[in-house]
Amino acid sequence: MFSKRDLPPDHRLLSLMELAGELSFRLNLQGEILQASKRAATMLAPGAPLVGLSMFELVRLSDRHAIEAAFMQAVQAQQITRVSVRMTTRVGAMWFELELLAVSGGEPEVLVSGRDVSAQHATEERLRHMATHDELTGLPNRSLLTDRLRMAIAQSRRSQTGFTVVELDLDGFKKVNDALGHAIGDALLRIAADRLRVLLRDVDTLARVGGDEFVVVLPGVTEEVEINAIARRMISSMQLPFDIEGHTLYVSTSIGAAVYPVHGDSDVKLLAHADTALYRAKETGKARCVIYNQIVFDQFEHDVSMEAAMFEAVRNGEFLLHYQPIVDARTRQIVGFEALMRWMRPEIGLVPPNQFIPMAEDNGLINLLGAWALKVACVQLKRFQEAAGRQLYVSVNVSPRQFRSDQFIDMVDDAIKLSGLDGSQLLLEITEGILMSDPEHAEQLLTKITGRGVRIAIDDFGTGYSSLAYLKRFPIAALKIDRTFIKDLPESVKDAAICNVVLSLASHLSLLTVAEGVENEVQLKFLALQGCSLIQGFHTGFPMLPEAVISLLQADAAALQN
Repeated sequence: MFSKRDLPPDHRLLSLMELAGELSFRLNLQGEILQASKRAATMLAPGAPLVGLSMFELVRLSDRHAIEAAFMQAVQAQQITRVSVRMTTRVGAMWFELELLAVSGGEPEVLVSGRDVSAQHATEERLRHMATHDELTGLPNRSLLTDRLRMAIAQSRRSQTGFTVVELDLDGFKKVNDALGHAIGDALLRIAADRLRVLLRDVDTLARVGGDEFVVVLPGVTEEVEINAIARRMISSMQLPFDIEGHTLYVSTSIGAAVYPVHGDSDVKLLAHADTALYRAKETGKARCVIYNQIVFDQFEHDVSMEAAMFEAVRNGEFLLHYQPIVDARTRQIVGFEALMRWMRPEIGLVPPNQFIPMAEDNGLINLLGAWALKVACVQLKRFQEAAGRQLYVSVNVSPRQFRSDQFIDMVDDAIKLSGLDGSQLLLEITEGILMSDPEHAEQLLTKITGRGVRIAIDDFGTGYSSLAYLKRFPIAALKIDRTFIKDLPESVKDAAICNVVLSLASHLSLLTVAEGVENEVQLKFLALQGCSLIQGFHTGFPMLPEAVISLLQADAAALQN
């Protein structure tokens, strides 16, 4: 037996190579294997010689460039160079970290040693996947989606082509989650993700960005016809039943789409605009696709800025009331006023009520504004009566949200108490829809209100439900005939017939009638002849500020005395 120090040089080198790592090689400057360790041979090519093969051929094709670059650097730098590559072994592809060192002395060659880093690489890959993918569905998450969108933008700029961003969520998913629990909801999301995957191409990106929201990036898709065709397939796929743990569940999907570069030149804008389109799809019926529209989005931004300005306006006292006279159809004498809310925006002027009233109804501000209008109108009526020297009444509109408020009856009580009015001098105008949406609540509340002497008028009569049953059921004092039936009088035979029927009905039920939108003498005379009680419109008086009303009433009082 030879001791190690007595071994021939080649045998000593071979022993050192066996100790150097799991893989050890001697290569010439062309990368051909001059010598391989037994462990390398066993791992890479059991039963086949490695000597004479190119080292590069043992590396997976996708990593071939990396090993070649590391080899050249080792030869040129004459120092250890490290590289991680996948090599084909008898058990499949494995990751190895290789160290390459060029040596001289005799024939120059390169020594290579390597260690298995597959477990470490797998752990790192799992961590990277967790950081960029949704745990539930395995889809890319918002972080990876952002990267993919930026790559798509860069590619589109180079190729001068566009792409589409589609955002969708599941209509009805919350009910499933709430009723059956998160486990069922999670299963539904996984199935939904699988259904969407099947519909898409390999080049498309499907991501889950939270809850039941998904985003799809469609390279090369820009035409409305193509977008809608893809959206229809998605909607149809989601409308198929979901069979989960004995439950047969049904949901649908709403979709919003934005196209690069027409609807945005950044990932942030595209996602925001697709989200806006999705919101419109849900708002206008669900289970449909809406493609972003600049005009609609501009209106949305306008609505947002106006809503913010409304809250500032309340603090700054920009809201005010105008008062339109209501006159006796026979005597032409003013008997009351309708209080009309107005918003005077600094440097802009009056904002039309049809712009801000629906918005106030949506955001809840109508309760605050309605309570304020009720109090101010009642207090102001006291001043009007002092100027006129006689009793008048004030009519105030009530919104659906106000009417449903638990505090509404308290608002009425506060307004009457603060002003000192008799309840009969306050007329509350409500629509037919308010009554019919919850008849039981309406009946209870109206009974309490009329118990205070306050009168109730049905606004825009004839344009809503027009159910004769509620005229019998509810304590109503007046009907306001909508202006759509007045504007073409008396030439329109149909409008004349409708007005006659309403006036006759009101007369038999002992109800007051107020004709809205009277704009000329002919209309007034026709309505008076048919028995209409009161008239309201530009012909008998425009909406006015309180001081103008007081001047008008004082002038009328003086004329009567003379």
